[in-house]
Amino acid sequence: MSEPIKSGNKILTALSLIGPGLFLLGYNIGTGSITTMAKAGAEYGMSLFWALLLSCIFTYVLMVAYGQVTLVSGKTALFNFKIHIPYGKAIAIYIIIALVIGELLALMGIMGIAVELMQEAFRILGVRATVSKVLITVVMDVSLLLLLWFGNYKVFEKVLTFFVVVMVVCFVGAFVMLKPDMKEIVLGLAPRIPNQDGSLGLIAAMGGTTCSAALFVVRSIVVSEKGWGKDDLKNEKRDAFVSSFIMLFLSAIIMAVAAGTLHIMGLKLNTTIEMVQLFEPLGSKAASIILILGILGAALSTVFPIILIAPWLICDYTQRPKNMKSSLFRTAAVVSLAIGTSFLFIDRNPPIIMIFSQAFQALILPAVTLPIFILINKRSVMGIHSATPAMNIGIVCVFLFGLLTSYFAIAELF
Repeated sequence: MSEPIKSGNKILTALSLIGPGLFLLGYNIGTGSITTMAKAGAEYGMSLFWALLLSCIFTYVLMVAYGQVTLVSGKTALFNFKIHIPYGKAIAIYIIIALVIGELLALMGIMGIAVELMQEAFRILGVRATVSKVLITVVMDVSLLLLLWFGNYKVFEKVLTFFVVVMVVCFVGAFVMLKPDMKEIVLGLAPRIPNQDGSLGLIAAMGGTTCSAALFVVRSIVVSEKGWGKDDLKNEKRDAFVSSFIMLFLSAIIMAVAAGTLHIMGLKLNTTIEMVQLFEPLGSKAASIILILGILGAALSTVFPIILIAPWLICDYTQRPKNMKSSLFRTAAVVSLAIGTSFLFIDRNPPIIMIFSQAFQALILPAVTLPIFILINKRSVMGIHSATPAMNIGIVCVFLFGLLTSYFAIAELF
């Protein structure tokens, strides 16, 4: 066997071992993350990097915790909450309702941003006629619906893995081509909480988009779909680490590009299209197209899990089989896409909707942290795989971080 083939097989084997992590990375790094990180970098340099770093560390902690409970118990998160925790039914139902509302809000923003980016790409490529938003939306909806209608989990995992690879390559490429000021990036790492309107909401959004409540509940589902058991606990931790590290790496690159270019020029960022247009003179048309491809990869990798989240959560709660071709999944796909398409009729910038939805997610984090803390310490469920002292400290820190970002979100709202 030739060396290239051997190398290719090694890469495929490595990717197969971290399938759930890549799936969730594609889910979590979406247009909300990009908009939020770029806005933070443009307005405050790297001074909010501390919020990103803490969010990624806490994301790793809860990903491991949710995966560990699922692998040991053999049951998914919401069902475990329902049968093992006092008032578990009420907690699980609240989580379902809150997550579905938050994710559908995000879907509206994601689809709006994706359509605007496609229009911008056509402009940069020299297409003279303006391509209608309605036409782009219809083509995108039909394509997504067909894939969801005839696909299955393994197909979705491969599609999301592809989008994640595109996203990583494009953002690293954009970073190299735009050549941000590294001195400004390094000097700006001193942590602070800016005393300016909107800063608290932005911190809450950074926490909500990275340490996302939905991510952990979905983590339980995709680990279960992978078919892993107790023997895969080491794989589960490695998978969570790789996912969290790439999440930190990509988010930091996006923030650094904005901090090393827009921030030192005194330019603020309000929309994703502005980000592409502001970077175009700094790099080139090629850099802008690469940036657009990266953001589109992030957007499309997020759309699939959001469309599936309602039926997935219902199946999690009831322990029903997750049949992608059932009427529950297909109806949810149609309804979700219809709600996502409603951005065409709302007089708000898609990024504003995105940042609001991410701040809303921050309010749900404490509700998904406390139940998993109880479960992972329950000997009757976990046996010898109960939480270590270090894990318990980590989960408590996540809970406190969730309360802090919830306070920031509420303070900004009022």
